Amino acid sequence: MLDIKRIRQEPENIKERLKSRGGDAFDLIDSLLGCDEKRRQIETEKQSIQSERNAKSKEIGERKKNGEDTSDIELTVREIGVKLKNLSDEVEEADKTQNNLLLSIPNIPHENCPVGYDEDSNPVIKEWGNKRPHDDGTENHVQIVERLNLIDFDAASKIAGSGFAVFRGAGAKLQRSLIQFLLDKQTKERGYTEIIPPYVVERDCMVGTGQLPKFEEDMYGIENNQMFLAPTAEVPVTNIERNKILSEDELPIKYTACTPCFRREAGSAGTGNRGLIRMHQFDKVELVKIVHPKNSYEELESLTEDAESILETLGLHYRRIELCTGDLGFSSAKTYDLEVWAPGQNEYLEVSSCSNFEDYQARRMKLRFKDTDTGKNLFAHTLNGSGTALPRLYVALLETYQRDDGSIEIPEPLQPYFGESSIKG
Repeated sequence: MLDIKRIRQEPENIKERLKSRGGDAFDLIDSLLGCDEKRRQIETEKQSIQSERNAKSKEIGERKKNGEDTSDIELTVREIGVKLKNLSDEVEEADKTQNNLLLSIPNIPHENCPVGYDEDSNPVIKEWGNKRPHDDGTENHVQIVERLNLIDFDAASKIAGSGFAVFRGAGAKLQRSLIQFLLDKQTKERGYTEIIPPYVVERDCMVGTGQLPKFEEDMYGIENNQMFLAPTAEVPVTNIERNKILSEDELPIKYTACTPCFRREAGSAGTGNRGLIRMHQFDKVELVKIVHPKNSYEELESLTEDAESILETLGLHYRRIELCTGDLGFSSAKTYDLEVWAPGQNEYLEVSSCSNFEDYQARRMKLRFKDTDTGKNLFAHTLNGSGTALPRLYVALLETYQRDDGSIEIPEPLQPYFGESSIKG
């Protein structure tokens, strides 16, 4: 969440920065400031009455020493106590309202983000590799996996409905090989520590990373929505450090995890609905960083390069997109999307979003570190990105490495994991 002190100090600047995202930032900020002013007035009144009660209590003690009657002043103190209780209740209610408003306000875009209102304003800032052309003989991944019996969508639909997949035989082995390859790449070459977290998370965890309250309808809730199936490993992995004060020399912290991800939203039509493009359950390798604020944008660049290294090692053509202000995720201050080329789909597919949340998540999670120069506890900066999402990487690999004879070539770096050089029918 945003810093209420900063909002008090520069409300018009905050409004203007949030305006570039679109939405109702002006109304939210005005409502928040109105609530904040009311809360501070109540708190001031409460402190004044508390001082009055303290003075009256002292007077009672002095009267009793002198053997004087205190019944009248004791009645006054009791009446003051009732007022204090009512004011405390009002402060608590104002705190709750203020916190809910803060949770509803998105992060402030970084000043260098391109300004725009949708994906059409997102500039391409990098392209890598050779782009395999789409032609009449190019199969899409659904045709490939059904012809080679790699994935059974009908069986998955019978078990769980649409938006799921049953991997079988060489298809399952390819998925497992990719997961191991991705984790080895990040742990052995890029310095990440592997985590296997719970796949079910508490509500506070979802609030901490920003999925709640805004996106609750997209999540799979259980236990009356007090627990959720994790929509991404970002949630359990980042929350490992929730409510902590780290030492500065512990930073940066770099975690990676492969987990199933569960999301209600999915495609509604076309190949993407039946295939792997949009799913309710999918595997993803996540990269999470907790860093010093002064280094966070350097860390964003290196995080993005960590994700890019996967695509480059597998020889997959991709491009890096910088998201404009209107296309940023709710919690992000700056984001790069990596889009891999899928020749069978004849389109680019997003396989990673690499984001710097600055201290937005850390404030929600009360994640701080002790600064060695000042001795103060400061909020850390958090970052994450996919390294990468498995379904779309799977799609791009099959469609890019399909051969004229119908087989699928396995990229050389993946062969030690898969154990063969190709998949044949």
